Amino acid sequence: MDIRPGTLEHPAVIALLEAHLRDMQAITPAESVHALDLSGLRIPEVSFWSVWSDDEAVGCGALRDLGQGNGELKSMRTAPSHRGRGVGAAMLAHLVAHARSQGFEQLWLETGATAPFFPAHRLYARAGFTACGPFADYGDDPHSVFMTLRL
Repeated sequence: MDIRPGTLEHPAVIALLEAHLRDMQAITPAESVHALDLSGLRIPEVSFWSVWSDDEAVGCGALRDLGQGNGELKSMRTAPSHRGRGVGAAMLAHLVAHARSQGFEQLWLETGATAPFFPAHRLYARAGFTACGPFADYGDDPHSVFMTLRL
């Protein structure tokens, strides 16, 4: 696996992100989908990486700078063909290491609350994330789970 910065212009990454948005919209009510589209991932506060296996984009993740030492994980995605192979864990470790290297003090995330998201809950919990309430601009939402990690 190779983790690369940027690559938002690559067709394979675009396809991976489009599939991510389609999946989120299919399993989550529209008002509870907080996944970023390409334009949202291109803002200066967001750093984006993709995971590659040979010439195939197999995962991605982003870190949004919330200011005051806080960061938010965004756009965590593993291609269905590579789930269970450590792609998500590798991306999560990369994002946490990058956040530490940039002086972040705390990471936050929002993810879904239903069964399709349970593997993500376990991944984040294994990395030390704990449940918390809404943060930043999020409000209470029965379709969202919020987690945080003190760095």
